[in-house]
Amino acid sequence: MATRMKAVRLHAPGDLRVEEVEIPEINDHQVLVRVRAVGVCGSDPGRVMKKGTYSYPMTIGHEFAGEVVKVGARVTSCKPADRVTVAPLIPCGNCDYCKTGKFNLCDHYSYYGSRVDGAMAEYVAVEECDVLQLPEGLDFESGACTDPVAIAFHALRQGNLKAGESVAILGVGPIGLFAVQWARVMGAKEIFAVDIFDEKLEIARNLGADHVINARKEDPVASVLARTGGAGVECVVEIAGSRITQEQGLRMAKKEGTVVFCGISYDDLIIPSATLDGILRKEIRIVGAWNSVFSPLPVNEWRIALHFMARGLIRCQPVISHRFRLEEAPEVFQRLWKREEFFNKVLFIP
Repeated sequence: MATRMKAVRLHAPGDLRVEEVEIPEINDHQVLVRVRAVGVCGSDPGRVMKKGTYSYPMTIGHEFAGEVVKVGARVTSCKPADRVTVAPLIPCGNCDYCKTGKFNLCDHYSYYGSRVDGAMAEYVAVEECDVLQLPEGLDFESGACTDPVAIAFHALRQGNLKAGESVAILGVGPIGLFAVQWARVMGAKEIFAVDIFDEKLEIARNLGADHVINARKEDPVASVLARTGGAGVECVVEIAGSRITQEQGLRMAKKEGTVVFCGISYDDLIIPSATLDGILRKEIRIVGAWNSVFSPLPVNEWRIALHFMARGLIRCQPVISHRFRLEEAPEVFQRLWKREEFFNKVLFIP
């Protein structure tokens, strides 16, 4: 086995380089994974180009799948040649939230690609607790999408969506497109997909959305209300992370409905008095959705995601729009940051 590898390393915001580095060593509780596919999260362009990571240089990338090549002396759950995906959050295991199985709410977590070296490389060292086996027949590219698939599932669970109810999904990038599919699997009566790009809305329609709304061409609140007899929808999932769609989501919710804020926002949300009055009078429930649940109990959303992906009920291939080599990463992130062309789920194939 070689001792050096290619890795995409961030040296400062906007300073992304493809370098040759040492293949990481592993301790007794870690696993060395040969990366077969790694995705670009919607948060990655902003982190790479503006926000930065917690230390430098840092190998980026946290959505990935690959093949186990080496395991630590105390690892028992996997072995070399296993096909795996990896949850990106590294829980401390000691805080109150970890002790109750809520790893996504860990007080002292670490994270691949921002706090420790990630997977936009040929190899990555990961903790055993984060490793999940890929079901037989599920390809590595789909395996690399498990994180956004699980995030979408978690958001709908937070929204308490029930069979026979209507849902509006605001923002149909990859997570939104997976949310459309989950809503169909979960028995939604009517699915509204809202975005500002026709290309994304067409994919949403093909994946199960009943109504697609381009918010540049029509008022999404008026459109949802018109199609629901003025009542609104029982569940709204906001994934765009825009203060515009956040406020719109509050206005299109039905009485006693739930609005889930899932998209990462970088702006203040100022709620107009009329919208606030609607929250009070309609008794709307507002809830956050952060990451996803991958602890063994009570519900492992990652295992559920893999189950439905393996059976073709949640499809990843229609969401993937681009595939690149690691060497192309600096130029690709410039293009992603400028937003001058259409991208959906972007994968790098080491």
